[in-house]
Amino acid sequence: MQKGNLKTKIGIVADEGGDLPKELIEKHKISIVPFKVDLGEMKDLAGNIYQRIREAEKRGLKSFVKTSQPSPGDFLRAFKEKLKEFEEIICITVTSKHSGTFNSALQAREYLPEKEKIHVVDSLNVSGGEGLIILKTASLIKSGLKMNEILKRLKESISKTNLIFVLENPKWAVASGRIPKILGAILERMQSLGFYPVLTLKKGKVSLSSVRKRVKDLSGALFEEFKSKILKEKIESQVKTAITHADNEKEAKKLENAILKIKNCKVEFTNIIGNIVGGLSGPGALALAWQTE
Repeated sequence: MQKGNLKTKIGIVADEGGDLPKELIEKHKISIVPFKVDLGEMKDLAGNIYQRIREAEKRGLKSFVKTSQPSPGDFLRAFKEKLKEFEEIICITVTSKHSGTFNSALQAREYLPEKEKIHVVDSLNVSGGEGLIILKTASLIKSGLKMNEILKRLKESISKTNLIFVLENPKWAVASGRIPKILGAILERMQSLGFYPVLTLKKGKVSLSSVRKRVKDLSGALFEEFKSKILKEKIESQVKTAITHADNEKEAKKLENAILKIKNCKVEFTNIIGNIVGGLSGPGALALAWQTE
């Protein structure tokens, strides 16, 4: 809050790819820059993006969700508005390995005479992973650290933030170009045989983490993968997690209940995946992000 002519020291701008719940966005005064979404023939269908995708498939429509990153102008407007209230800005974006959003924010920064007040950070993540990084940024700001120290710790935190996810059907990710056709075909074949391919982000790029067997559902596959990672790394400090889903509340709740049984794990938020990620993953997808201290 402003007091007279005084500004709050550091504000946060982020794209919408972090899938943060509205209450957390409002609590931390985060300015969200939206992506551009083209629903094609689905724009006149009812429901959320996942309901539209399912209905479009039933009707035989060949339309897929098309997305594009915010323009430099979109970020420039957000920066200018934020600088009215804050002295400096930290801007968090989705992974630059799959989106031009980071570059758009950097370009916008160059148009400002006070560009040294804008610090653009590539989360190398998306969905709940990016969301946890945004929340970490808010926590570091609240701690009263200087900008250089905040950026240093944020870089360390990014390296300790993980994301794994399972697709209900890989065809949507293949259609979007985010997963190669060959990998998509392999994933579909695995699923047809009762295996659950678990995907992850490595240095910001999608790759196969493992294939889970003898599990009943998506939540089981993610939980077993999560447990194996935690045990392998021998993590004893608190683990902050975030669960996001593509209109799959049932599996998300099952995953949340399982995670809360682990004594050092905390669920920071559970939320539906937004249009930008959901349009690429398709209906039913489930994701789990976690961050260690």
